[in-house]
Amino acid sequence: MKVVVQRVKEASCTVDGTVISTINHGFLLLVGFTHTDTVKECQYLARKIANLRIFEDNDGKLNIALKDKDYPVLSISQFTLYADTKKGNRPSFVEAMRPDPATKLYQAFNKSLREHGITVKEGAFGEHMDISLINDGPVTIIMERDHND
Repeated sequence: MKVVVQRVKEASCTVDGTVISTINHGFLLLVGFTHTDTVKECQYLARKIANLRIFEDNDGKLNIALKDKDYPVLSISQFTLYADTKKGNRPSFVEAMRPDPATKLYQAFNKSLREHGITVKEGAFGEHMDISLINDGPVTIIMERDHND
């Protein structure tokens, strides 16, 4: 499982010209799954993200967590995080989980974030989405977890 965490001042998801989700300060999460991922990886990364201290304290140090600020996330499914570009110029997506099981894990991940007290807005799984954001900092963290960790 891979999650790209972007600290944002604002972010939104648009499908077919209609804004379906929007947040102000918080995290934009780009979430991808591979074949071996389970709910266990979802729960682990949800806990890590809820407690990830990448907001500045009074001394300007990255020391405050998302849940401490009561900020939301905008969670976007993104199978392309598992693109393999080693051969040729066209990426292969064979390492990305198929849509049906990935949908279930995406929902489990978002549920787990909510269980940590995080407000979660979602994209539209499997749809073409336009994602807008103002990255704050910029601060971008790539988090991974596989079943062997």
